[in-house]
Amino acid sequence: MRLANLAGRSTIVTNDGLIDVATSSQGAFSASVDKCIGQLDKLQKWFETAQPQVGDALTPEELFGDPRLGPVVTSPQQIFAIGINYRHHAEEMGRALPEEPMVFTKFISALCGPNDELPVPSATTDFEVELVVIIGASARNVLEENALNAVAGYCVGQDFSERTLQMKGTPAQFSLAKSFRHFMPIGPWLTTADEITNPNKLSIRCGVNGVEYQNSNTDDMVFGVARLVSYLSNIVELRPGDVIFTGSPHGVGVAQTPPLFLKPGDRIVSEIQGLGKIENLAV
Repeated sequence: MRLANLAGRSTIVTNDGLIDVATSSQGAFSASVDKCIGQLDKLQKWFETAQPQVGDALTPEELFGDPRLGPVVTSPQQIFAIGINYRHHAEEMGRALPEEPMVFTKFISALCGPNDELPVPSATTDFEVELVVIIGASARNVLEENALNAVAGYCVGQDFSERTLQMKGTPAQFSLAKSFRHFMPIGPWLTTADEITNPNKLSIRCGVNGVEYQNSNTDDMVFGVARLVSYLSNIVELRPGDVIFTGSPHGVGVAQTPPLFLKPGDRIVSEIQGLGKIENLAV
């Protein structure tokens, strides 16, 4: 099932069109995507058994780029991000592979819709496409083999980064440098976990102005999704709606020769197999 935040309302996206959750369920489920994620199992069962009628006939392909799409969660309690989590990205950055996940955060004020404009704050603003995990159930001290049971689903994300601030001073300022306005677009919708057989076997790509710079697969991750969820849950309690950015593959702007940074007018398209794509215009 694909659950979108369309014009501020929880909306199921089918191949035939859109289903407004609150209206179609006669109020049994909320118009809030956050509340729907908290009862996703019940929502999926209703969707499968009630077979609600499609309203707007827009298809998933026609929704790509739609400015009405908002972030798939609007008020996550916790946002985690993982650094240097792709082998080839570590190589291009001249970094050793981490022995444990390198965790930082992106602040919630950076959260935005999948197709929102990106205000470029500097001449060293970079792009990093990432697989984003949305937590669906409270989890603490979960084993790796059970960790995916806590996942509601997945979406496409961009970990936009301001490289000068990021590398300014010691220690580096990862969290601040990755939290400027609209530095965290996620979407286009939540694809529920049952639709993705293996989150660590998905092609992942990002292009700027029609030129592809990142082209990889999530099987290049140092720490897979289950390991990350288990690792985090053994330190903090994961809660429904929490967001995990799982790291970026190789091909980021700072690693190009010469470095390629974003400027107003650039169009950034990020895509992950089975999850759709998001598109952001730099302004």
